[in-house]
Amino acid sequence: KDLIEGASHWPAFERNTSEQFEARLVMVEVLPSNSILMAGLEGLRAPIVVAHGEGRAAWSAGTPTDDAGACLRYVDNRRLVAEAYPYNPNGSPRGLTGLTTADGRVTIMMPHPERVFLSTQYSWCPPHWRDQDSPWMALFNNARRWVDNI
Repeated sequence: KDLIEGASHWPAFERNTSEQFEARLVMVEVLPSNSILMAGLEGLRAPIVVAHGEGRAAWSAGTPTDDAGACLRYVDNRRLVAEAYPYNPNGSPRGLTGLTTADGRVTIMMPHPERVFLSTQYSWCPPHWRDQDSPWMALFNNARRWVDNI
């Protein structure tokens, strides 16, 4: 975060409170933000892959811990913010798992959308996803569109 302008509010990512490597599907919600990658996905709640042992967001003393810059958070099966295991696989406060800079050009997240950008990469998906890309393909399309316009 010291190398990225506008990322001073980002936390460090520390060992999961489960004390284990988590590799599975979880549910997340895309929050309104300036993230170039998340443009047009606000409000999406969809399964995504996590695969990490150090994903718990931990803010240093004196750093504001509000949701400034938040763009992605874990939700439970009732679509509520997930702070407890297993819905929140790493124990991050307020379920936060993705943050972006104020200008939205840099986004950091613990889930892995690159592992589920095709609906065929899911063991199960809603019927309306079949024969098309998963919603996470939009991140890559958004990145391409931004690059084409600079």
